[in-house]
Amino acid sequence: MPEQLNEKLVSWASIVDEGTIAQAEKASRMPFVTGHVALMPDAHVGIGSTVGSVIPTEGAVMPAAVGVDLGCGMIAVRTDLPASGLPDSMEGYMPHAARDIPAGVGQGHRDPTAAAWSWSDANPPASELSERQWKTTLEQFGSLGSGNHFYEICLDETDTVWLVLHSGSRGIGNQLASMHIDNAKKQAKARFLQLEDPDLAYFEQGTPEFEAYIKDMLWAQGYAQANRDAMMNAALRGFFRFVRHGEEVERINCHHNFTTLEHHFGRDLWITRKGAIKASSGDMGVIPGSMGTRSYVVRGLGNPRSYESCSHGAGRAMSRGQARREITAPMFRERMHGIAWQASDAADLVDEAPQAYKDIDQVMEDQRDLVEVVHTLKQVFNYKGVDRPRRRR
Repeated sequence: MPEQLNEKLVSWASIVDEGTIAQAEKASRMPFVTGHVALMPDAHVGIGSTVGSVIPTEGAVMPAAVGVDLGCGMIAVRTDLPASGLPDSMEGYMPHAARDIPAGVGQGHRDPTAAAWSWSDANPPASELSERQWKTTLEQFGSLGSGNHFYEICLDETDTVWLVLHSGSRGIGNQLASMHIDNAKKQAKARFLQLEDPDLAYFEQGTPEFEAYIKDMLWAQGYAQANRDAMMNAALRGFFRFVRHGEEVERINCHHNFTTLEHHFGRDLWITRKGAIKASSGDMGVIPGSMGTRSYVVRGLGNPRSYESCSHGAGRAMSRGQARREITAPMFRERMHGIAWQASDAADLVDEAPQAYKDIDQVMEDQRDLVEVVHTLKQVFNYKGVDRPRRRR
């Protein structure tokens, strides 16, 4: 059950540090925040505002509170394959996954896919893009990225095979978001606004800047959702070729970095979910744990106190720097026993080790009043983008 930390902050997180609470309190004190900020069970310190927070605002939106990976989210597909349809070892699937889904910092398709052209033709951007930005938009459509983005093969509680993927709006979403965040900060400085954190800079509804931001955010959000669909389509084709059979049964595609106008507590509010997914009654969502743990397919319960939201994952327990200092490659490999993954790249991926994340089972226990678990997924294969120039150990 949630804890009322003060009149402006309600928390579902049983595992949370003082820095996270302090950061969320700063956002809650903004004059246009109407009602309380809701901290999800996976809450941790982020840039500008807390990851795993839901912020209700009236008449204004803070671009940094939404984040730079606009529309980032999850997609999961249930197949008709039983576990017996998989090979004894999934190690041989790794080159197929790498071929079907480009991954890594700045990586994309050498030539834009037909899906990229089709989506871009049907969805012209609100802001004028440079030639280089158009190139990024087209080439990175259908690509994974790096960091905590991943592609997995999982088994549910009935040993049915699922494909699960986490990604967002790639380079173009980052560029558009960063442009608006910088603009908001410049406006705040020009207006001599006294902000507790420069990243709390905002746009007021009714201004050209606000309208431009919302239009770009919605476009990037659509790009991110279509990007996940394109990757999943490519992954399904390649995976079914690899195992020689299979069909898609169900698909869930949800995002967790966005803002949208909703009606709560009798008012029309902009609900900013940074690292949180919409969990209205009946909404389907995907909540990943970490490499080597579990993920969950959930159904929303529509809890009004969370603004009908829930966590987007396990949430980090360690910063990336702390994880690199404290987790060794051998420790990482031990925790990944029994899963096919890029073990030879453990030194580069160590900041994504399971030890760097909160206990997903505790996170799910904390939000029993926000979602109900429909399926529990256990990984048998994990694929991530690797930032090789940063190699350690």
